[in-house]
Amino acid sequence: MGVVVTAVIAIAAVVLGWITIEMACKPCLDSGRRAMDRALTPSDDPDDSPTAAAGNEPLLADLSAASAAPAKAI
Repeated sequence: MGVVVTAVIAIAAVVLGWITIEMACKPCLDSGRRAMDRALTPSDDPDDSPTAAAGNEPLLADLSAASAAPAKAI
C-alpha cells in the first residue's frame, strides 16, 4: 500500500509542478506556441511565395575574376 501512496504523491507533485510552470511562464509559452503554429501551418509555406518562385536567382552576385576591376601595380 505504501508504494501506491508514494506513486500517487509523486504524480500529484509532477502535475502541480507542471501547472506552476505553465502559470509562471504563460506569456513566453503562449508566444512560442503561436510561433510554432504559424511555422507548422501547411497553407503558409514560405517556399510557395511568389518572390521565392519567381526567378531562381543566385543569392550572391557573380564574383568571378572576369567581372572584377584590374588591380593596380605598385
